[in-house]
Amino acid sequence: MGTTVGDYVLQRLREWGVEHVFGYAGDGINGLLSAWQKAGDEPRFVQARHEEMAAFEAVGYAKFTGRVGVCTATSGPGAIHLLNGLYDAKLDHVPMVAIVGQTARSAMGGSYQQEVDLHTLYKDVASDYCETVMVAEQLPNVLDRAIRIAASRRTVTALIIPSDVQELEYTPPSHAFKMVPSSIDLTWSAPVPAADQLERAAEILNAGSRVAILVGQGARGAAGEVTELAELTGAGVAKALLGKDVLPDELPWVTGSIGLLGTRPSYELMMDCDTLLVVGSNFPYSQFLPEFGQARAVQIDLDPTMVGMRYPFDVNLVGDAARTLRALIPLVRRKDDRSWRSGIEDNVGRWWEVMERRAFTSADPINPELVFHELSHRLPQDAILAADSGSAANWYARHIRIRGDMRGSLSGTLATMGPGVPYVIGAKFGLPDRPCYALVGDGAMQMNGINELITIAKYWQEWADPRLVVAVLHNNDLNQVTWELRAMGGSPQFLPSQELPEFPYAGYARLLGLHGVTAEKPEEVGPAWEEALRADRPCVVEFRTDPAVPPIPPHATWDQIEKALESIVRGDSDRSSMIKQGFKSKVQEFLPGRS
Repeated sequence: MGTTVGDYVLQRLREWGVEHVFGYAGDGINGLLSAWQKAGDEPRFVQARHEEMAAFEAVGYAKFTGRVGVCTATSGPGAIHLLNGLYDAKLDHVPMVAIVGQTARSAMGGSYQQEVDLHTLYKDVASDYCETVMVAEQLPNVLDRAIRIAASRRTVTALIIPSDVQELEYTPPSHAFKMVPSSIDLTWSAPVPAADQLERAAEILNAGSRVAILVGQGARGAAGEVTELAELTGAGVAKALLGKDVLPDELPWVTGSIGLLGTRPSYELMMDCDTLLVVGSNFPYSQFLPEFGQARAVQIDLDPTMVGMRYPFDVNLVGDAARTLRALIPLVRRKDDRSWRSGIEDNVGRWWEVMERRAFTSADPINPELVFHELSHRLPQDAILAADSGSAANWYARHIRIRGDMRGSLSGTLATMGPGVPYVIGAKFGLPDRPCYALVGDGAMQMNGINELITIAKYWQEWADPRLVVAVLHNNDLNQVTWELRAMGGSPQFLPSQELPEFPYAGYARLLGLHGVTAEKPEEVGPAWEEALRADRPCVVEFRTDPAVPPIPPHATWDQIEKALESIVRGDSDRSSMIKQGFKSKVQEFLPGRS
């Protein structure tokens, strides 16, 4: 036989410029695996330890490279396992293509082994495009459309290929009735709103005296334009978590992250502004935006289906962030009164003092805020960071100061546990010459990070730069959920669900041939980071942290305080430490500045 369908799928992926496919083997994709063998492993098949991790690795690859992520899995259980990673991509608007096997066509509908109705299973996560290849002539059209739709709509698509179809001889679509030929070119023009819409937006920005800007990941290519507009309007700029790397935190008017994991200056910026501009963000928590009616508001977003939500915007501009801002800037007048900007900068300066004081507040044994504070200034200018869900995300949001060409991300909308380590593995395959850092709690590490250390051990010697650091907050507690129980439900810590078993993370890394470092005292934190950052191979650095250090919101409501007090009354297992650490952390905000 000449070229099979499996051969052609890989050939077409190469023609699209796909260099890596993250996956796990199974007999439902044997035809593809055989084709990979014949193709000399091009595109590269990256073997994860589990299909969910393969999907997360593809998400990390796509997030940090800007390219389409591709993952593959066998029929039935393999396709099921991909789902969580695919939903992470869908909810964070990451372009992703899943190529999955299916039982042979002759067995379909016969309750055969591993037969799952994949169209029903994937109809939500791949709602934009999910197709089954039944004959060879459907290619290349269905594969081309899957890639084109994923890239242009920044979403998840799926291609289902029955096992027997993968082994058919490939015959292209002919010039005939009901045949669908295809082409590869992927170009589209970035839209810019009409002139009258830009004028309406400019009128609002010009009329306001206290302008606030909120940026999300959709503004990543518009940092210069956001900076220019902020200088014209005297605005402060807050960042949604997925947009944390849009602007450097060295700018004195950048207030940092917004929301429950955000900063006090961002909260104050939103509560006191009279004008709001949102660029490339779909930040969902409206309670952290200005009171309804307080501010006139403008939104800029590339996706027309995502505008007009979260806040009663006066003008919704559908367009590319950078091009729209470039067209808007000439219409905006510079504000001579800089008192609003001056106040924002004072708040930001004080906030960083508070963060430093909180980091050096004593804890038993190590304050987790100190871990992130000591890392931040040591990070290389080109670092790539992935924070896992949990309390680690709090400290990443507040203590890590973005500068230079740093990139950072996390599971923003799904907020799933476990992507921290596979994200940086995916990043390493896409950008092998950049240092990567995964900031992970011990719950996420036990869930799946431990196994993905095996993947790191398998591949790290191929990377141009071997620096990959996994930092583990070892506190034997599912800490974020513990604090949510306290703050939202007034419930004490429920040890059967929250307490984690002991595990030697750094020791396990050493067993795999990686580097391992452990810090058990505050004075060991800085040296542990130094050792991890200069290691000649990937490193797990394990910090014994205090679970009683509270991730206090930028504006803790009386209801949250009352609920936390209720948990103490009901007999929280860690109540004495919780009271002590909560008081010590919060009091730092009220101490006078160093000046």
